[in-house]
Amino acid sequence: MEKLIELSQTEIKLAFVASCIEGTAGALGKSYHEIFERMKRVGMIRNYIWSNYEMLHTESRENVTKDMIECLTNWEAGQ
Repeated sequence: MEKLIELSQTEIKLAFVASCIEGTAGALGKSYHEIFERMKRVGMIRNYIWSNYEMLHTESRENVTKDMIECLTNWEAGQ
């Protein structure tokens, strides 16, 4: 019988954060590392993606990516 691995809520949220970064990087034609650094610089990972996981993870990949791009652009402009 196949043994299933159970992920903690933290691991699930971390995977979601990573998928947000990857989706944004792909849509913008940028590297994962560059988008991670940009999001980290403006506090978007902790203060937007992580804290709004419950709402964001119910959206489609396309909508989340569009939202990430808009949020990153707005947060960077507000610095």
